[in-house]
Amino acid sequence: MLSEWYQHIVFAYPYLLWLLLLLPLLIVWYTLSQRKASSSVTVSTLSIYRSTGTTKNVLRHMPFVLRLLSLVLLIVAIARPQTRSNEERVEGEGIDIILCMDVSGSMLAEDFSPNRLEAMKKVANDFVDARKTDRIGLVIFSGESFTQCPPTTDYAALKSQIYAVRSGILQDGTAIGSGLATSVERLKESESKSKVVILLTDGENNGGLIPPSTAKEIAKAYQVKVYTIGMGTEGYAALPQQTAGGVVRTMEKVNIDEKLLTEIANETGGNYFRAKDNETLSKIYADIDQLEKSKIETSQFSRYSEEYYPLVFAIMALLLLEVWLRYKVLRKFP
Repeated sequence: MLSEWYQHIVFAYPYLLWLLLLLPLLIVWYTLSQRKASSSVTVSTLSIYRSTGTTKNVLRHMPFVLRLLSLVLLIVAIARPQTRSNEERVEGEGIDIILCMDVSGSMLAEDFSPNRLEAMKKVANDFVDARKTDRIGLVIFSGESFTQCPPTTDYAALKSQIYAVRSGILQDGTAIGSGLATSVERLKESESKSKVVILLTDGENNGGLIPPSTAKEIAKAYQVKVYTIGMGTEGYAALPQQTAGGVVRTMEKVNIDEKLLTEIANETGGNYFRAKDNETLSKIYADIDQLEKSKIETSQFSRYSEEYYPLVFAIMALLLLEVWLRYKVLRKFP
């Protein structure tokens, strides 16, 4: 326990610890003075008592030992031992971000490991972990759109909502326009200087009440920057489907409207990315993280707690014990 305490100790005046080098000199001085004071007369008739000792003989050096220990503790105390705790304060101007995710049935395709949906959820959570002061929300869409989590700085709650995303909870389809419009709706009242939507889909718009072109114009009107991600390999991907005989995997052609996604991104000030596997998807979110950096100011400061008080009490106790020994136990005259 003492070693753990010492590991966290720093000294305000560590140079005063050099005074401990005086201790050997004091020990030498005391030894020499004791030899000088001792008698050199030898009485043969008293040789039988040489090996016998009294309590006073045994304890006669204790006052010096106690004084020496007191001096050690005093030197350590005036060096001001302290414990330090470092604290960090993070302040800054965050960005309001909406993660707009496609949860249609095709997101269960297995060209990503284990499938597109789970791969998307993992990189989204990693993206959230990398942010510090941003408000981030979650919108999901398939044939319709839904706000799964409004913009928040409670990242634990947001991540739990991302993990809870499932395919089939909304009407199936791919309503890109509705998903984007709902995302912009969540940001339009934002006072942040930077508003961003990260829209991910694996298909072409085929549903919803709002056309993608209209949603794009709404985003431009509210100065919302849109990053778009097309998710899917080239060619065909295995898609599991539940049938009466069990799960059957069929090969479905990957159709991503890259022209539309590029147009939405370019006209709103964002970029379009194509993710063909888990690695490129992770890199895309990392790239967006670098493109949209928050203005963060970090200040560090340390708090010190004085730890010399126990030493002062110990010094007082040792000095009182020395006085008691010197004037009670070792006194020469009654």
